[in-house]
Amino acid sequence: MAVNQEERVEGLIDVECLARWMDDRELPGAGEPLRAESISGGASNEIYRLERGGCRMVLRRPPREVPEGRNRTMLREYRVLAALADSDVPHARALASCEDPEVLGACFYIMEFVDGWTPMGELPPPFDKDLEAKRGLATELVDAIACLGQVDWRAAGLEGFGKPEGFLDRQVDRWLHHLSGFQFREIPGLDIAANWLREHTPRSFKTGIIHGDYQFANVMFHHGAPARMAAVVDWEMATVGDPLLDLAWVLMGWVDPGEESGKMGYIDYAGMPSREELMHRYAGRSGLPVDRIDYYIVLARFKMACVLEGGYARYVKGGADNPKMESFGDVVLDMGRRAAELAQTSKLN
Repeated sequence: MAVNQEERVEGLIDVECLARWMDDRELPGAGEPLRAESISGGASNEIYRLERGGCRMVLRRPPREVPEGRNRTMLREYRVLAALADSDVPHARALASCEDPEVLGACFYIMEFVDGWTPMGELPPPFDKDLEAKRGLATELVDAIACLGQVDWRAAGLEGFGKPEGFLDRQVDRWLHHLSGFQFREIPGLDIAANWLREHTPRSFKTGIIHGDYQFANVMFHHGAPARMAAVVDWEMATVGDPLLDLAWVLMGWVDPGEESGKMGYIDYAGMPSREELMHRYAGRSGLPVDRIDYYIVLARFKMACVLEGGYARYVKGGADNPKMESFGDVVLDMGRRAAELAQTSKLN
């Protein structure tokens, strides 16, 4: 869906400059007129549909006020997409990346256009009424991330992309340090969750690629039934670490029958598989144990609170112009509270 075209394009996409850059790299439509249109997407970065010579592509770049480290994040995203080229993980094919901020004012990359839809809010037919088709969305969600965790990350060229050794041991301090750079209010429950996580850190794990923000908001499906994943998108938090954290990212806001939807209730979960069913599905597809999943769910909620507080703090202080960030405030408090609740009631205690 097109949104705020003049505001989202002016000053962020120099069409003539971009066209010359694309021509130099012999991207599709070389020499033809280029049209750029902002499309809806995440709150952290800007996404544009490019149309040229009958070809459609997508450009992703940081927002107008480029946060520290975001240019590097763009290039990391591109590296992951390029690494997945020969895998079975649904993704948009990487086309080109730009490391020179002078071209568009920030680093960016271009990928193939994926014709699909994201399950946010009301579901399209037949998924809105056909519960069996709707269940397929959940199984596809889990299957894709089970596949991702099994990719040979070294063979894919991701040696040095992350620091898998001691990955879990670093998580609490890493995200508390991140939070300290902008924290302006108390987040009840974070201290309880942090102490519990330090005491219950697993001693070992099988290393794999992790998306880092895996949820319905960051995947696309092909049109029509049965449910078929078209692409996993928004790789800005990807790294090499413990793949079970991606499963926990799915489960941390999942609503079982009889439960109330929390602040992250993107869709209606009626008719969806339970958390227990999803865990068993993942375990069967990945071969990884899920008996310590409480640890990973607490960590996911803890990390989510720290990450989203950064966006909310920038919004409050006037450093971000995306109105989606205003909603982060309540989600952060909800995640902190729920992280502490699970830490206090977990069967791992």
